[in-house]
Amino acid sequence: MVGGAAIVQRCKEIGDLAVRLAADEEGMSTAEYAIGTIAAAAFGAILYTVVTGDSIVTALTGIISKALNTSVG
Repeated sequence: MVGGAAIVQRCKEIGDLAVRLAADEEGMSTAEYAIGTIAAAAFGAILYTVVTGDSIVTALTGIISKALNTSVG
């Protein structure tokens, strides 16, 4: 049983090491910053395109007009 206990102990140590390595992240590298910046810029461009589209402008104008023309009883 000594061999089995040693294997179990070693597996536990390896698991603990894997958890420490996965959690030990100092920060993003330059490549990760670059990818994050590109993704944020692309998302901003897509959002701008969607928000300035005719359907969104028309919908927002309709909502605001309806809210301003609503009478309070």
